[in-house]
Amino acid sequence: MNIISTNTSYTYLTLKNNLNLLKTLFPFIHIDIVGKSVLGKNLYSIKLGNGSKKVFYLASIHANEWITSLILMKFIEDCCDAYLSNSFLDTVSISELFNKYSIYIMPMANPDGVDLVNDFYLDNSFPIIKAKEIASNFPDIDFPSGWKANINGVDLKIYQPFSQSIVVS
Repeated sequence: MNIISTNTSYTYLTLKNNLNLLKTLFPFIHIDIVGKSVLGKNLYSIKLGNGSKKVFYLASIHANEWITSLILMKFIEDCCDAYLSNSFLDTVSISELFNKYSIYIMPMANPDGVDLVNDFYLDNSFPIIKAKEIASNFPDIDFPSGWKANINGVDLKIYQPFSQSIVVS
């Protein structure tokens, strides 16, 4: 299938639409809401497989690195396609992979920032006004394309209070 389009910018709304379609076509995936962004957007976690070993992938920590969300979403789609057809992804049997591993994926850790750099917000909206105010303190960084932080100006890669609770076995 070709659900995830790789030739366009990726926004939170696209992510939500893609997740709904993936869940409809691949009911064996588990999608959970594990938190909320500053602006109240859901933070999603997708679980593939049921194995005893656990792996966690996290994308779009930095807003201007939104392409990582797109890559992980395409990975989810490709894995699900291979699982349904009992086939391989490259040289890996996805059925065997899903039996051995539980793969957890948070495809967009910073949806507010991703939408900011992908011009989702209107020019006079609260997120733009707030981010421009913060960005004015950093004139050497292009706005919004150089924006890395969440909508409050916090770099999530530096501030990761949740990282201590992630156990990978």
